[in-house]
Amino acid sequence: MGEKESTRVKCELDAMLRKRKMTLTRLAALTNLSLVNLSVLKNDRARAVRFSTLVALCDALECQPGDLFTVIETAE
Repeated sequence: MGEKESTRVKCELDAMLRKRKMTLTRLAALTNLSLVNLSVLKNDRARAVRFSTLVALCDALECQPGDLFTVIETAE
């Protein structure tokens, strides 16, 4: 999988935080993840996500992985 394919995955953490009325600091406290790593996800700059991070996010936000990530369609 090349750079083109990996950039098609969009992280929706920012929208999820707004929907939950939760701050990044609160999410960091709930998940035991660093603010820096969460910020990378929130600003959609991550290139990979560990399953343990994904599970922690889903537990804290009471959601499923599909609520946090979408795949952008390509115009081919």
